[in-house]
Amino acid sequence: MSAPLVDIRNISHRFGQLAVLKNVSLAIEPGSYTILLGPSGSGKTTLLSILGGFVSPSEGKVFIRGEDCTSVPPAKRPTTTVFQDYALFPHISVGGNVGFGLRMRGVDGPTRAARARDALALVGLATAFDKKPHQLSGGQRQRVALARALVVEPAVLLLDEPLGALDLKLRRQMQDELKAIQKRVGTAFIHVTHDQEEAMALADHCVVMNDGRIEDEGPPERVYARPATRFSATFMGESTLVSGTVTAASDGTITVATPAEPISLRGSLPVGTAVSLAIRPEHLILGATGGTAVLGMAKVSDVVFQGSFKRVLAVSTKDPALHYIAKVPAAASVQPGDTVAVSCNADDINLLAN
Repeated sequence: MSAPLVDIRNISHRFGQLAVLKNVSLAIEPGSYTILLGPSGSGKTTLLSILGGFVSPSEGKVFIRGEDCTSVPPAKRPTTTVFQDYALFPHISVGGNVGFGLRMRGVDGPTRAARARDALALVGLATAFDKKPHQLSGGQRQRVALARALVVEPAVLLLDEPLGALDLKLRRQMQDELKAIQKRVGTAFIHVTHDQEEAMALADHCVVMNDGRIEDEGPPERVYARPATRFSATFMGESTLVSGTVTAASDGTITVATPAEPISLRGSLPVGTAVSLAIRPEHLILGATGGTAVLGMAKVSDVVFQGSFKRVLAVSTKDPALHYIAKVPAAASVQPGDTVAVSCNADDINLLAN
């Protein structure tokens, strides 16, 4: 098996007495699009800053292409960073901005201009070479920042919430463009965001962070469908969480007592184990004709129309602390105040240890 392009080994970091990263290890493969996903304060931006050389870790090592880059300054490591605020020079032309890194590396003027034009063409701004940044829209300035980062041909491109300043429509358009550009150039992208939809749209490797640690990582389809922890189940998309205790176990099947109804599902945990059952909204079934796992009755508290579906919130009639989140077809006739049966298929339940 080939060595990873980036190998983060046992990284910890403190700001004073505050531990922001706690023994983080992570491998990044060549050509991958990795998303660091997590809430504010989870450590994702600090980890990106350590990768870029802007912060030296309190403990641990960073290897890039097999070389120890832990103490290498930003300008001398094979990475470039795209910041949320673009960080373009307002008095320099777009072409000059894109070629700035090449200029710092001593590349001659004609070669610099030719490579800058190629990079601008790559991001769809071939005609913007002579313009100034203030003449461009936010999305165009973001493309200029991307071209400037790519023109120096880094081994790893680091993106710090690069779409955070854009409106929803433009952000989705840029997501498509970012993924297409990454596939075209083949450079490994490591992208920080707190936006779960952005993570699922872009990543082939999703890293969920919380409180300075990695909670879960893998292909986004796996992280969404089979989250490893309670936090991952609720941050990478929504889930209904049902607390329970294993009351019986035999032949690969367990019975879990919950505040609503006992549920049988596949598993091999000892009797007495406290667990959480995580169920994605699209897997909850409302109505008398339901799935193999009956969850009980619930009173609908809210129905939100979201275009292609309705998001339904309901409260268990047995336990007011148990809240269900369901997605139902847009044409469904469910209304606030309705009392409905709630169920799902047992195979769609994620069994998580507390």
